[in-house]
Amino acid sequence: MIRVAQVAPNIFPVPPEHHGGTERIVHDLSVALRSLGIDVTLFASSDSATDLPRVGDHPSLAALQHRNRQVPPGVPAALDALQLEALRQRLDQFDIVHCHGEFAHAALLGPRRRQSLTTVHWRVDELDRALFFAGFPDLPVAAISAAQEAGIPASNRAGVVHHGIAKDRYTFRPEPGAHVAFVGRMTDQKRPDTAIRVARAAGLPIWLGGTIDVGNPDYFERCVRPLLGPDATYLGPVDDRAKGELLGGARALLFPIDWPEPFGLVMIEAMACGTPVIAWNRGSVPEIVEEGVTGFIVASEAEAVAALDRIGQLDRAVVRRRFEERFTAERMALDYIALYRRLLAA
Repeated sequence: MIRVAQVAPNIFPVPPEHHGGTERIVHDLSVALRSLGIDVTLFASSDSATDLPRVGDHPSLAALQHRNRQVPPGVPAALDALQLEALRQRLDQFDIVHCHGEFAHAALLGPRRRQSLTTVHWRVDELDRALFFAGFPDLPVAAISAAQEAGIPASNRAGVVHHGIAKDRYTFRPEPGAHVAFVGRMTDQKRPDTAIRVARAAGLPIWLGGTIDVGNPDYFERCVRPLLGPDATYLGPVDDRAKGELLGGARALLFPIDWPEPFGLVMIEAMACGTPVIAWNRGSVPEIVEEGVTGFIVASEAEAVAALDRIGQLDRAVVRRRFEERFTAERMALDYIALYRRLLAA
């Protein structure tokens, strides 16, 4: 039996309540690995609600921010250091250490780097990653899309594993309501303002769910709130139940990203409901959305409006079936097990 440490970020609990796609993936992966016979230990914050074997005596950054008016900027680094110390004390208990955080784990692992795997859940085309990859050329890195892998040096590439989610988290909805949906952080990377303009131009109401980005809080007030109205409703953060209602009842998910999206978890969450996706042609989108099958890939607001006019041509049962074939947590876990075995054999 392969013994695997899954090392989650310390930003949100595992699984998260609202925002926190990385923590969601870590939990779904860990549960699926366990069901496939892998011995999994989760390194995660103390406010995590999971029945997985877990190591972690300290709360998440989100919990600390909830309890305190102000959290010093050094707290995230302190939480990472405490987590990595707990990992260091137990390194000999694992065959593979799978890290989903940022940078410091690579130095801690030292000669164990070749029996580790790092999944980067963010863009890799900026200076911080360039410095990181150059300093640790022996660190195996799993990309979450081919688009992301293109920015990872060849020496670090361990393979591509698309995300997956628990198969039964969202219920298939064969008959949608009248609205279209947007789910994501309220930020200029995700462009909810664009989604509102597209829905309005198509004459359709839009419901928006998601957190206001703490790194860009003024964006919502400047660019989104002025566009809200009877046909554009902001629901705030949405948990799994509310997200299932929002996505499942939607005629389509609008995904007007304005950055090199490394994956885009909400696209497969929509597909799990049978809801097709209209997404901008950036980052991983062409790998996730099958043109004319699970949605439409567009390059402008005008193209998105035209795609909404054709959305009824898509079979929602086929959208759900393609989700089950391509984006379940079990498929993700099997792909990672193949990478673990390859690392151990080497």
